[in-house]
Amino acid sequence: MRSSRTKAWALTLLPLAALSLAGWQAFAPGEAQPTTVAAARADLESSVTALGTLQPRRYVDVGAQASGQVLRLHAEVGDEVKEGQLLLEIDPSTQRAKVDAGHAQIDSLKAQLEEQHAQHDLARQQHQRQTLLANSGATRDEDLQAAQAQLRATQAKLKMLKAQIRQAEATLRSDEAELGYTRIYAPISGTVVALDARVGQTLNALEQTPLVMRIARLSPMTVWAQVSEADIGRVKPGMTAYFTTLGGEGRRWQGKVRQILPVPPRPLEQMNQGGGSPVSGTGQGAGSGRVVLYSVLLDVDNDDHTLLPEMTAQVFFVAASAKDTLSVPLAALQPIDGKPGTYQARVLDEDGNAQAREVRTGVRDRLRIQVLSGLEEGERLLVGPVADES
Repeated sequence: MRSSRTKAWALTLLPLAALSLAGWQAFAPGEAQPTTVAAARADLESSVTALGTLQPRRYVDVGAQASGQVLRLHAEVGDEVKEGQLLLEIDPSTQRAKVDAGHAQIDSLKAQLEEQHAQHDLARQQHQRQTLLANSGATRDEDLQAAQAQLRATQAKLKMLKAQIRQAEATLRSDEAELGYTRIYAPISGTVVALDARVGQTLNALEQTPLVMRIARLSPMTVWAQVSEADIGRVKPGMTAYFTTLGGEGRRWQGKVRQILPVPPRPLEQMNQGGGSPVSGTGQGAGSGRVVLYSVLLDVDNDDHTLLPEMTAQVFFVAASAKDTLSVPLAALQPIDGKPGTYQARVLDEDGNAQAREVRTGVRDRLRIQVLSGLEEGERLLVGPVADES
């Protein structure tokens, strides 16, 4: 009975031992099968990637130049407005009272001017009479001198009243302009994208101009992309670029680089600590441990208003591209010292032997590189570092 059990165990363990031996031989380090790849055609694109924020290319912050309480709002966020359209009304009571007072003051000055004209006419007549009498020796010199002084005084009073009228008229024009400021009109056609005023709110334009709303044209839009200092040298004005958005469902928007701002934004925490303009901290990146980012501006048409302000964009600045070109994985090539753009490849011949070959390359992305010469489509290459034959 015991011998039969032993025999059964032996029959069971023999296949397992054979499988284990075969597996060890298959995966033994000295006998691992080399990895190969084939030279094949593909689309390549060398690009710089960056994150950006969408903003309207043209917008206007509408402010209030008159103080007072907001009576009526004629636009809300999201409304389309036309240039010259009434947007907001401020209580005009104070401004209208100033205008009325200005009109009354001018009327009073004009009445004084008419009276002074009469006084001037009388002084001129008296002066003429005294001059005639003096010529005939029938008056005293003192009376002629008094007549002359009175004439000059009335002339001076006329000039003064005319100057006061001009001053009052200028003040009236200013008051009338301020009265007009109580009705705010759209400076451009566009979309109301922000509203900071409410009915009943009191605006004070004496200390600073309060902003009541922002009107923007949603086409074209501008992408403010932040490119790191390591990549900014590859981005040029006029370069083709495209971007996607989180909610764009894979749609690509095309555009060209309009401008590269020459200085990075100053860190907000440094600005809050005071001193200097936003661009005065351009040297803060070195040694501070932070990444220096430069703003690159990219314009794009947005006629369907799909793109909205403050959207996040994934931007790709295309440095070079090649369509349906012969290419191989980067891992299949080894760089050659002193020969930029030239690599060494280990190509398998018909017998499976590896032969070293120089390959001239072109456009590359993160995984593959274009083959300009040295390989044919379908040839297989060994992947991995070159073994040390010594």
